[in-house]
Amino acid sequence: MKITFFSTQPYDKAFFTRVNQTYGFELEFVEAQLNSTTANLVNNSTAVCVFVNDKVDKAVIEQLAAKGVKTIALRCAGFNNVDLDAAKANQLHVCRVPAYSPEAVAEHAVAMLFTLNRKTHKAYNRVREQNFSLNGLLGFNLHGKTVGVIGTGNIGKAFCKNMLGFGCKVLAFDVIANKELEAAGVEFVPLIDVLQQSDIISLHCPLNNQTKHIINSETIAMLKRGMMLINTSRGGLIDTRAVITALKNGVIGYLGIDVYEQEEHIFFRDLSDTVIADDTIQRLMSFPNVLVTAHQAFFTDEALEQITSTTLRSIDELAKGNNLSNMAALLV
Repeated sequence: MKITFFSTQPYDKAFFTRVNQTYGFELEFVEAQLNSTTANLVNNSTAVCVFVNDKVDKAVIEQLAAKGVKTIALRCAGFNNVDLDAAKANQLHVCRVPAYSPEAVAEHAVAMLFTLNRKTHKAYNRVREQNFSLNGLLGFNLHGKTVGVIGTGNIGKAFCKNMLGFGCKVLAFDVIANKELEAAGVEFVPLIDVLQQSDIISLHCPLNNQTKHIINSETIAMLKRGMMLINTSRGGLIDTRAVITALKNGVIGYLGIDVYEQEEHIFFRDLSDTVIADDTIQRLMSFPNVLVTAHQAFFTDEALEQITSTTLRSIDELAKGNNLSNMAALLV
């Protein structure tokens, strides 16, 4: 049985090749993103494995189905880039990795928070140039601050626990309140309260029609002046142009993003010798109070191990006609 992987990096090949020793699949690794053009590269594959920026729309799904593909496996948790209705209509299974080391993403959000606050990235560069001045490096105590968390799934829950450990007041918004978090001291409140009362807001909700641009000009108007915004979930949660305006007028005092709405043309590539045509990301990176990382929050040894194991196990079980060991992984 053959699996074709798209949007692959050297670490994908290393992890999947090692774990595949248990299964013995034929693995084909393609560096290009999946789209209507690259779908033609699929040949005699029972499954394709895709990542966050692959385009798996109706046209692509119909192409894959015509080529005999039976399973589309996402090596990530989010699935907003897949047309599930088209997959169902073409009798293709779609599976994902519903939970992989949520602590990895939560800890990266914490790292971004501390980097923005204590300016350790700037201090590192200064000291290397023998500049030992503290001017411009003033931060604030995290202890006692109000932290808002939008979305309390596995990652949001882990982030809430981290913030409680630092002595923060944690406000959370989600469709359903998490009883475990409530017992731990997290207060579930309406979204407007999170927006108005939080010194720091971290986004951990999925991207869908209800959450797209949840941070926009209207919700930004409700924020505390000078607050910090962290996004390690999906770029489309933020209206980037509205956020740039808020950075310019000081409503948002700090911004940390590991995701970007147009990242598919930028992230996971070395563009150091390239002129980036995206003026929006260039504008963002020009702010001294903005920290951008390239979708690396998931990138830990433990997370990659779980992603790889779950993905290959699901493909194997679907190929054998068995129920998945983790039914939360099955989307279609």
